[in-house]
Amino acid sequence: MNVTAVVIVAIVGVTIIKLAKLMDKARQNKSESGQQARQYDQQIAGLRERIEVLERIVTDEGYDLKKQLNNLNKDDDHVA
Repeated sequence: MNVTAVVIVAIVGVTIIKLAKLMDKARQNKSESGQQARQYDQQIAGLRERIEVLERIVTDEGYDLKKQLNNLNKDDDHVA
């Protein structure tokens, strides 16, 4: 085998190793992105549940009545 062939094989070998490392890194980044996306989805689902609860509380007829009573109590406190 002559020197030129050895150099070409070495260059090809190094290139293959670098490509393999880049592909592995890309797979890791994709996996991390997937995990982060799942975390965001869980947070969004939790926030949606909280919003639904708040909507139920605010649209409840008793909520408005309590608010009006609290306002009346505050008015009475200011008068006394």
